[in-house]
Amino acid sequence: MSYPDQVPARRPAAVTTAVTLLGLMALAAGVYAVTTLLALGGTIDRFRAAAAGTAADPGDVDGVVRLLRFSTIGAAVLTVLVALLLVGLAGGLLARRRAARIGVWTVCGLGLLAGGCALVALVGQRARPLRLGAGDQGVADLFGTLGDAYPSWWLPVNGAVSVAQALGYLAVAGLLMLPPAHAWFATRRSVPPASAPPHPAAPWAYPVSDLPHGAAAPVPPTSEPPPGAAASAPPPR
Repeated sequence: MSYPDQVPARRPAAVTTAVTLLGLMALAAGVYAVTTLLALGGTIDRFRAAAAGTAADPGDVDGVVRLLRFSTIGAAVLTVLVALLLVGLAGGLLARRRAARIGVWTVCGLGLLAGGCALVALVGQRARPLRLGAGDQGVADLFGTLGDAYPSWWLPVNGAVSVAQALGYLAVAGLLMLPPAHAWFATRRSVPPASAPPHPAAPWAYPVSDLPHGAAAPVPPTSEPPPGAAASAPPPR
């Protein structure tokens, strides 16, 4: 017997596209994290060379370098964790889990917020450099030097990544809100009821091959009289 409800519905194109976008975003996040780590060494070297021509204290220079290393490595680790989360959510969407759909919407909202804040901070850093008091002018000069120590592609790539991240999250969230995706996640796949096992007291329900060697096959009970019973019965008076 076939159970048509057991066959899963065809996955909508909106869900497939959303899963593909999540995979591409996870891959891009991994590449970005590796790229920032590879560029860290050159940035530190250029910063130290530029800071040597200022009146900044060597201890302040080392402090800025430690801050740069900590922030860059921390951001790379966080980016890799987000990429793994996106891969896990994509797998949940393929498995037709409603919780994964809700999780994607949550991550999209947080991603939009984080990407917007990063873009504003990046533009603000270039438009208005850090200004400190007169006693901390050396530290302010160091941070200005640090901005120039980044590679020339740093600012446009970060801006493009932030914009692409926001657009990707918006696209994924919108695709999962479409009616075909909603109907696909709302439909439950029914499982056919399992057949009840034979009763232990009914040996005729088991295959003959399971009986002991030489044993006769049991005959199931019946309500009909056995053959010859009608002939042996006494005639009515």
